[in-house]
Amino acid sequence: MTRSDIKSAEQLKGGTLAISPFGGLAESMTRIALKRLGLTPVKDIAFVQVSGLQERLFALETGKVQGAMLPTPYKFVGQKRGFHNLVSVSLAYQSTGVATTRTIIRENPDLVRRYVKSQIEAIHLIKTDRDTALKILVKYLGPQDNDILAKSYDELSSDDKFPPKQYPTLEGIRNILEPLAQTDSKAKAATPEDFVDMRFVKELDDSGFITDLYKSRNR
Repeated sequence: MTRSDIKSAEQLKGGTLAISPFGGLAESMTRIALKRLGLTPVKDIAFVQVSGLQERLFALETGKVQGAMLPTPYKFVGQKRGFHNLVSVSLAYQSTGVATTRTIIRENPDLVRRYVKSQIEAIHLIKTDRDTALKILVKYLGPQDNDILAKSYDELSSDDKFPPKQYPTLEGIRNILEPLAQTDSKAKAATPEDFVDMRFVKELDDSGFITDLYKSRNR
């Protein structure tokens, strides 16, 4: 998102963009966006670290920066406030996930199995019970404009955002490792498979549990 008077890459050139702390998703997405716009970080655009999303919006509103990478629902808030959607990007990225130790998996597999099942059921509830899902969004995002809330739900409940089968994305983990590998030897030697255990989702998938859960949705 850019200020309303900035509607081209040329107008953005020489400006400053607000991102999350270096190494985060916002920086990766911003670099992809700049590449599509034909701009080069540092040479053409300066980065400033702004940790919170509300703070990024404020920096944009007050003119401290000329643009910022904003996810849902903040991009809809920005549009409501008159900011310009200069470019949209998407990237497979394991930005949110549930982690545990190998010891827990080894010693308490039933605990992990029950948790994974509950998460799959929760995602199903979000996708099939709009009213409940909207209440959950308000709980965690705070009160929102109804239009922004509806747009946020439509995007967040999509299969692209929350697939019914909650397998970790190996491509998404690869996209985390690649920039880290430039400065971290451990990341360079690692593979996405080092960080995932697919067995619990696969058990539910192979058993037909997930398919059966969504049968009524697909009718």
